[in-house]
Amino acid sequence: MSEIGARSRNIQETFGNAKYGIDYYQREYRWETKNIRELLEDLSNKFLNNFDPQHEPREVENYDNYFLGSIVMSKKEGEKYIIDGQQRLTSISLILIFLHNLQKHSTTRKVNVSELIFSEKFGVKSFNINVEERVSCMEALFNEQHFDFEDNPSESVRTIGARFEDIKLYFPDELQGDVLPFFIDWLLHKVMLVHIEADNDEDAYTIFETMNDRGLSLNPTDMLKGYLLANIKDERAKERANALWKKRILELIEKGKDEEVDFFKHWFRAKYAQSIRERGKNKENKDFEKVATAYHKWVRDKKDKLSLNSSQEYEEFITKQFDFYSKQYLYILNAAVTYTNGLEYVYYNNHNNFTHQYHLLLSPLKVTDNQDIVKRKINLVAYFIDFLIVNRFIGFSTLSYSALAYTMYNLTKDIRDKDLDELKTILKEKANEINNISSLSYFYLHQQNKRYVHYLLARLTNHIELESGIDTKFETYVTKDSKNPFQVEHIWANKYSRYSNEFNSEADFQEHRNYVGGLLLLPRSINQSYGDKEYSIKVQQYFGQNLLAKSLHKNCYNSNPGFSRYINNNNLPFKPYNTFGKDDLNERQYLYEEIAEQIWNVDKIDSF
Repeated sequence: MSEIGARSRNIQETFGNAKYGIDYYQREYRWETKNIRELLEDLSNKFLNNFDPQHEPREVENYDNYFLGSIVMSKKEGEKYIIDGQQRLTSISLILIFLHNLQKHSTTRKVNVSELIFSEKFGVKSFNINVEERVSCMEALFNEQHFDFEDNPSESVRTIGARFEDIKLYFPDELQGDVLPFFIDWLLHKVMLVHIEADNDEDAYTIFETMNDRGLSLNPTDMLKGYLLANIKDERAKERANALWKKRILELIEKGKDEEVDFFKHWFRAKYAQSIRERGKNKENKDFEKVATAYHKWVRDKKDKLSLNSSQEYEEFITKQFDFYSKQYLYILNAAVTYTNGLEYVYYNNHNNFTHQYHLLLSPLKVTDNQDIVKRKINLVAYFIDFLIVNRFIGFSTLSYSALAYTMYNLTKDIRDKDLDELKTILKEKANEINNISSLSYFYLHQQNKRYVHYLLARLTNHIELESGIDTKFETYVTKDSKNPFQVEHIWANKYSRYSNEFNSEADFQEHRNYVGGLLLLPRSINQSYGDKEYSIKVQQYFGQNLLAKSLHKNCYNSNPGFSRYINNNNLPFKPYNTFGKDDLNERQYLYEEIAEQIWNVDKIDSF
C-alpha cells in the first residue's frame, strides 16, 4: 500500500545528508533575475526585521520563520526525485554556494554550509541536487573557478550561471560582515519548506496536479474588482466599468503573469502610499508593504483617503484613475523591453533590473496630463534614476532593493503629482546632491560589479558613436541572445611579466589592469581569440571593432569627419596608442570620465 507523508522541514533538514534527483523529462531550471532578486529581498527583510546587533547567536532561534512553500517528491530506487520545487531548491543551493564562498573571505564566525551543498556516500562525493549535466558547473562555482556558461548546450546550466551572477550582484550589503553568520544560522534553521513525499511517481504527480489545478480561489485583483463594482449603483455604469477592467487586466496579463499584481502595487505606491515599515523586530507593515500583496484589503481600509464615498467616485476610480494609470503602466512596460526614442532611459533602467522605477515613473503623472507631458515626465524621472544608478555604482555604493527602499519611497512622495517644471527643479536639486561622476577616475572592475562595468562601457561606446553619426544600437552591446555577444575585454593581457618594469608588484599591476580606462567591449570570439596577445597585435583587431576600441588605432583618425567633429566640438583627449602602458591607461581613464560627464550631466535635466 502506497503512503503519502507531509511535514515541515528547514533548510538544514532539507539539504543535510540528502540527495535529490530530477528526471530527464522535468522542465529546465528557468528562474529569472526577478525571481532571485525577490527571494533575496524577502529573506533579507524577514531576517532584518528580527535582527539586533546586540543579539547573541543563540537568540536567532527565537526569530520568525520564513515559509518558502512546498515541494513534492517521489521515491525511486532509494533516491528522492523532485516532482515540484526544483526551481526553489536549485536557487537555494546556489545561494548556499555563494554563502560558502563569501565566508572564505570573512573574518567573522563561520557557519558550515558545505555539507548542505554536497555530501559523501561510499567514498564518492556528489552534490545534494544530483544532476549529471550540472556537476561540472556546480563544482566550478563551489571552487570559484572559471566556467563557460554562455556556450553550454544545457539551458539549465546557462541559467544557473546567470542566476549565480545575480546572487553576487543582489545579495544585500546589510547581510555581510558581522551580520553574515547570524543570517546563515537563520537561513538554515528558520526558513521552512513543506515536504510532501509519495512512494511513486503516479501518486506524486496526482498530488502536484491537485495542488495546481483545483481550488481556483479569487486573487486580490478579483476581490478588488468585486468590491469596487459592488459600490457602483447604476447597472449600465457598472457594466462599462467591468468591461474596461476586464480588457485592461487581460492586456496586463499578456505582458506577463505577474504584471497584473505588479501594476496595482506600483500604482498604489506611486499615488497613495503615505507610510513605510520601520526596520526592527515586530515592526508593523505600512502602506508601502501592504499594497504589495493585500491591496484589495488596503483599498477597502483606505477608502476615505482614496475619496471612495459615492457610487460616482467608485465608477470614476475605475473609468478614470484605473484606466489612466494602467494605460501608462503598459506604456512604460513597452518602453522597458523595447528601446524607444524619447523613453530610452526606461529601457536602460529595466536593463539594470531597477524595479523601483515603476512606481517612481507613475508618481508625477496626473490624469489631466496629455500624452506628450506624460512622456516627458516619464523620461525625465527615468533619466534621474539612471543618473542615480551610475553615480552609486561608480562610487561602489550598493544598489540593493532594501538599501534604497526608504530613499525611493521618499522620492516617490516628493515628486507625486508634480508639474513638469516643478519636477525638473526637484530632480535637479537631488541630482546635484548625488553627483559623483568624477569618481570615475578611480572606478575599476571587481568580482561583484561586472554587470555595471559592462553597462558603463556599452553606454560610453553607444554615445560616442551616436555623436559621431554612426549607426549604432545600445542593445547590440548588452544582449545575451546573440551568438557572439559582447564581453568586457582587458586591453592588457593578464601577463604581469610584460609590465613588471612599470609596477612594484603583481598586485599593483592587477589593480591597474582592472581600471575601467583599460577596458573595452568586444565580441566574444575576438575577446577569446586575442585576449592573451601583445597589445601591438590586439590594436590591429581593435580597428575593425566599435568606435571606442577603434579609437586606440591611428587609422581611426583618418577620413572620419563625424568622429573628428565630435572630438573637436567637445575638446576630448582622444588619441591613438602604438604602445599602451601605465600612463596611457591613466589617460584613457580620464577620457572615459570626460565622456561620462557628457552622458550624465545635471544640466541635462533642463532639456526634458
